Amino acid sequence: MGQNLILNMNDHGFTVVAFNRTVSKVDDFLSNEAKGTRVIGAHSLQEMAALLKKPRRVMLMVKAGAAVDEFIEHLLPVLEQGDIIIDGGNSLFEDTTRRTKYVESKGLLYIGTGVSGGEEGARHGPSIMPGGSPAAWPHVKPIFQAIAAKVADTGGSAQAAPCCDWVGENGAGHFVKMVHNGIEYGDMQLICEAYHLMKDGLGMTAEEMHQVFAEWNKSELDSYLIEITRDILAFKDTDGQPLVDKILDTAGQKGTGKWTVIASQDMGIPITLIAEAVYSRCVSAMKDRRVEASRVFKPSKTKFTGDRKRWIDDIRKALYASKIVSYTQGYMLMRAAAELYKWNLNYGGIALMWRGGCIIRSAFLGDIKQAFDKNPNLTNLLLAPFFKKAIKGCTRSWRKVVSTAVKKGIPVPAFSTALAFFDGFRSERLPANLLQAQRDYFGAHTYERLDQPRGQFFHTNWTGHGGRVASGTYTV
Repeated sequence: MGQNLILNMNDHGFTVVAFNRTVSKVDDFLSNEAKGTRVIGAHSLQEMAALLKKPRRVMLMVKAGAAVDEFIEHLLPVLEQGDIIIDGGNSLFEDTTRRTKYVESKGLLYIGTGVSGGEEGARHGPSIMPGGSPAAWPHVKPIFQAIAAKVADTGGSAQAAPCCDWVGENGAGHFVKMVHNGIEYGDMQLICEAYHLMKDGLGMTAEEMHQVFAEWNKSELDSYLIEITRDILAFKDTDGQPLVDKILDTAGQKGTGKWTVIASQDMGIPITLIAEAVYSRCVSAMKDRRVEASRVFKPSKTKFTGDRKRWIDDIRKALYASKIVSYTQGYMLMRAAAELYKWNLNYGGIALMWRGGCIIRSAFLGDIKQAFDKNPNLTNLLLAPFFKKAIKGCTRSWRKVVSTAVKKGIPVPAFSTALAFFDGFRSERLPANLLQAQRDYFGAHTYERLDQPRGQFFHTNWTGHGGRVASGTYTV
């Protein structure tokens, strides 16, 4: 990632100084990938600082966590007031907020920026989501917006817009990148469930599914993840068989999905689909225990009945509807964070930043951008006219796919939790009245009444033995 970002900056006319703690890697880089470029090598932090133009902009591409703090401490003695430290890794947003305040206290500026797109994106145009010290942005903006991916702005501008803009103060940039990664977890899980339904429910081969995903990539599902799924399903091993069928079904994760779920729990926002995507990876990791359980609880071997072409279209619609719910929940989380941390997030702008360069880039994000362009005060994507119509057009297929998967024993946790959230969200009345009565019964937690103004709390002595006591009302 770091090397490719350097080469990208070089391509756009910027002179970059490269440093690595393993100095031999600097020489190797200059002799190979950076040969013939304007890239300059440094063999110490002091040499690097001496070579950089003021205000110095130093971008770290190191593992999130203690390594970032350690490197900041190494940098502070060689930098001067007004210089800028940039963390381009996947740091936890709370760490970025802490580091911003710490670095500013030393007279320097700090940016924590999400960078998405993998090695290819870093080389040819990533999505970049910067936050931190606002005073640092003018010094970094020309560089970041030059190297970022460019997409057509759905707002009508003829000029391609960079997939990079200022997100907000402190940890805002890394928070938005964290939500991006959580949504990425959800998108991948939804695609895997569609694959599972076609493979086990319809008995389709990898080649047949390759054709389906190729068609889907020409539809409203047009996206990078659908595109690479198409290509993966067509890829053959050395023996001519599909490689995907030989890959062990245990998924890894690096933590950003988990962080997204934890943040949602702290804020009380139900990002149920991302949570299920995280837990599905955890279930996949239980390979030996799953194999043992499969011998005890034998799976159904029966396939879906009926017209295969219609089933495939039903699965497509279920995937699309679930995807809408996933992004709805992600945007709910960002809105809650903006209110909590006093960030002025540009929700349409975030969709534009994600439209190109990043892993979740898709045509779908253009629809989100247009929804916020038409109504900047939109509180929930499900209420936007475009998505209301889209959901209504998918609901019958969505229910059909989820219910049939349940009957056949094919796990679809992301499809089903998306549908459950949708049904809960559209319910004027839920059974939480009984839940609150239970809480009041055993813990005197009080409740509100339908026939009284909101904010007035009541307690009932349900058994006649509780006395005149009540717990204080609060929400964690």
